[in-house]
Amino acid sequence: MTEPKETSARAAGPLATRTSGTVRIVGSGLLGASIGHALTARGVDVVLVDASPSQLRLAIDYGAGRAEHPDDAPSLIVVATPPDVVADVVQRELAAFPDAVITDVASVKLEPLRTLRERGVDLTHYIGSHPMAGRERGGAISARADIFVGRPWVVCRDGETSAHDLSLVEGLALDLGATLIEMTPEEHDESVALMSHVPQLVASLLAGRFIEAPDGSLRLAGQGVRDTTRIAASAPELWVQILGANAAPVVEVLDQLAADLGDVADALRDPDVPGARRTVADTIRRGNEGVERLPGKHGQNRRFDTFVVMVDDTSGQLGRLFGELGDLDVNVEDLRLEHSPGAPFGLAEISVVPDAVRRAVDGLQQRGWRIASTTHD
Repeated sequence: MTEPKETSARAAGPLATRTSGTVRIVGSGLLGASIGHALTARGVDVVLVDASPSQLRLAIDYGAGRAEHPDDAPSLIVVATPPDVVADVVQRELAAFPDAVITDVASVKLEPLRTLRERGVDLTHYIGSHPMAGRERGGAISARADIFVGRPWVVCRDGETSAHDLSLVEGLALDLGATLIEMTPEEHDESVALMSHVPQLVASLLAGRFIEAPDGSLRLAGQGVRDTTRIAASAPELWVQILGANAAPVVEVLDQLAADLGDVADALRDPDVPGARRTVADTIRRGNEGVERLPGKHGQNRRFDTFVVMVDDTSGQLGRLFGELGDLDVNVEDLRLEHSPGAPFGLAEISVVPDAVRRAVDGLQQRGWRIASTTHD
């Protein structure tokens, strides 16, 4: 796979609105309505269209855009429908608005493109794209204007894409605060299989084991298992479509993962067999190495130190904690909260740059905070 090209809103220049004219959004669910909210906030004329009248009215009531007019002449059309109808909708919109540039935000890029090509559709003004953003719950009621800020937005251009058409799609992503990444459709689908689709299945499979677990076991759930299974709350109907449209790349990753799981299971069946413990240790070590490769805040490969603060379960304590960290000139890079059932306090795991951790820990302790643990030497 070639190294993807990245462009961020910050790198692209000042925050002037690049998107102009009327933007037509087909599909007013989570992504469509979120795009509508973000563009409307920038003063862009947004038209919403949806096969569901009630969903459309809800999105309009929430301020994501307006209803269509017969004389609308959109310059940009965003197809934000379920994956299994993307090709049909793109074909229809290209025919209805031949002068408009059309993009879609589906999480699978190759399948709709193949379908459109097989039908002989003129794709001169079509550019597939995919914002890597979402929430556990869908629908217009869950939409947020800031859902794309700092998130990757993949654009799949080809040799026939004009600079003008590309600028409209890239301008949309940058206006929404996303980071542009250029990939081919094949590269995109292989990447999301590993980074999005298989993680969804792993989370769902693990969470499914909780159904028949004893209540006593569930009481032991901590932040680790909650983090691992957070996305298991996703909508089954949508994921059946996504996984079906990207089946081959997903199966390839699943087969590799199944082989890895088999190796660990074999090692643990008799951990005293020579090499068994090394197999387990190597599995954990490879996980360490893989996590270190994931880009961090603002896409940087930057390591942070963490410390855990015990926070009393009373009103205003988190605000006080952040206020005192600000007084200490400590910027919080990441935060995780954990609360054990029945405990009168929670745990705030705070990540900061290594140079700030000692100042933060010492300063908080002097102010009466209890530090449960720290990764700083």
